[in-house]
Amino acid sequence: MNELPHCPACGSEFTYEDGMQFVCPECAHEWTAAETDAAMQASQVTDANGNPLVDGDSVTVVKDLKVKGSSLVVKVGTKVKNIRLVEGDHDIDCRIEGIGAMKLKSAFVKKS
Repeated sequence: MNELPHCPACGSEFTYEDGMQFVCPECAHEWTAAETDAAMQASQVTDANGNPLVDGDSVTVVKDLKVKGSSLVVKVGTKVKNIRLVEGDHDIDCRIEGIGAMKLKSAFVKKS
């Protein structure tokens, strides 16, 4: 069975097709498949070089990063394994050896 996308306005799973559009019966929002594809591409996380990142990737830090509230610094070239992508300004959740759990911005890492 072909699964239809959830409503981007309210998140409802009860969408249906009406010709070339998708319609949400709960909030009456209408959208096209092209809008769904554009939204999915916009939500994709990329590294400093534009490569797409996924959960479990290994990345390398490309800039010295000061740790807020501490005198520690994450140095250029630090390798981070098994990242997890999250929503928000700092879109990478990871654990750095010697520092601990951190959140990083994808603009300051490159895929290894």
